Amino acid sequence: MIRKEPLKDKFKEAMASVLPISLIVAVMCLTFVPVEPDLMLAFLVGSMMLVAGMALFNLGSDVSMTQIGTHIGARLTKSRKLWLILSVSFLLGVAITVAEPDLQVLAANVPHIDTLMLVITVSVGVGLFLLLSMLRILFAIPLKWLLAGFYGLIFLLATMVNPDYLSVAFDSGGVTTGPMTVPFIMALGVGVASIRSDSRTQEDSFGLVALCSIGPILAVMALSFIYQGDSETTAQTVVQSYADTVSLGHGYLEALPEYLKEVCMALLPIVAFFLIFQVVSLHLRRLPFLRIVVGLLLTCVGLVLFLTGVNVGFSSLGYILGEQLADEKLRFLLAPLAMLMGWFIINAEPAVHVLNKQVEQMSQGAISERAMRLSLSIAVAAANGLAMIRVQTGISILWFLLPGYAAALLLAFVTPGTFTAIAFDSGGVASGPLTATFMLPFAMGATVALGGNVMTDAFGLVALVAMTPLITVQVMGAIYVVKSRRRRAAAVAAAYGDADVIELWEV
Repeated sequence: MIRKEPLKDKFKEAMASVLPISLIVAVMCLTFVPVEPDLMLAFLVGSMMLVAGMALFNLGSDVSMTQIGTHIGARLTKSRKLWLILSVSFLLGVAITVAEPDLQVLAANVPHIDTLMLVITVSVGVGLFLLLSMLRILFAIPLKWLLAGFYGLIFLLATMVNPDYLSVAFDSGGVTTGPMTVPFIMALGVGVASIRSDSRTQEDSFGLVALCSIGPILAVMALSFIYQGDSETTAQTVVQSYADTVSLGHGYLEALPEYLKEVCMALLPIVAFFLIFQVVSLHLRRLPFLRIVVGLLLTCVGLVLFLTGVNVGFSSLGYILGEQLADEKLRFLLAPLAMLMGWFIINAEPAVHVLNKQVEQMSQGAISERAMRLSLSIAVAAANGLAMIRVQTGISILWFLLPGYAAALLLAFVTPGTFTAIAFDSGGVASGPLTATFMLPFAMGATVALGGNVMTDAFGLVALVAMTPLITVQVMGAIYVVKSRRRRAAAVAAAYGDADVIELWEV
């Protein structure tokens, strides 16, 4: 039912994502950053579980979540009932976000805010803005005006929000556009967009992820006004030590049932929703239905392996590594090493290769895949470097986000609309699983060692990484416009040579 070739490809993608970071960390730990051998072994085991978990999760998500989104989107369009489209979109947005692995990792790492409270808040934000996205598609509302209005509101609220919530709010917008949410939302949007048949239908089918990233930011900001936080709630990034290999193995085995329970509870809403739709409306044939069921099982197994590997071994070493590099003798390496890891992380993200090819095709070869890859690598590396500067200096996240988003929104009014939609959709592409699972704990460890505030100084890293494609892709779009104009001018010049006489009157 599930072919070997896709599974093999997913394992290769997962290896390409995790292996570069693992090698960089191994070299550092074996040369100049001392760590306990048991922690290093736990990291290596966690890396293997991460590879297996990401591969199974991505395959399962492709087989199940994308198909569920496509089928439900198509069925909603046939009903042509606005109230049904909007209510189902909201419920699906909440259900799918609850199961997003990047959000689970981020919520577990946020101190002073209850994990469940944060997950529910972010999920409701996504649900509300998925509903808004459907209205935009159905009524052909220009994306750039919505982006300008909502980001204007965000930065207005940012002046009143508790600083401890500000960076977490922007990070929440970055992690929700992950491997679970994006395929589902995109498939749902394409299905709903098929109602329209005008020339802008394809362009308006983009931009859903962009708007759904705004919802969590506003939701967490709103939470800061009504939720006081719990001083006893601490982050889940706890460094554990193991006396021997047997105790290490027991540590992983004891964690598996805990995360299995969490994953089953997270997936339960979307599974229940799909089964209800299957009985009431979809009526899928036996084989497509069984494929989706198998995909959901693979998603569950992959997510359990992913979260266990991350929380038991992978994130812990990231935290310790940041802590060790914050030492006065090694502090100068924080930013360069973060930039190096950011370069490899973005190059290893499978979704980035899809984005690069998409831009090359849209620009008819004017923007090459290689140029896109290089520009994104530079941008994400710079974002990681800026994050480490914030860790060491405590500069407010607004000093970076305000000019960055202002530039991105200004570019939206001079760049082709499709480039703008893809740019804002791709913010979550750059802030993939490794950013939340390794780079964020890395920043947290360094912040604690330097005596900084984790909530204001470490968080915000995901937001900086998510912001860079907004500018990069649109700059590439502006370059495409310039090149297109030059090509047209050259074509006109070639059509009329210097010796040609152009008659401006009739005989």
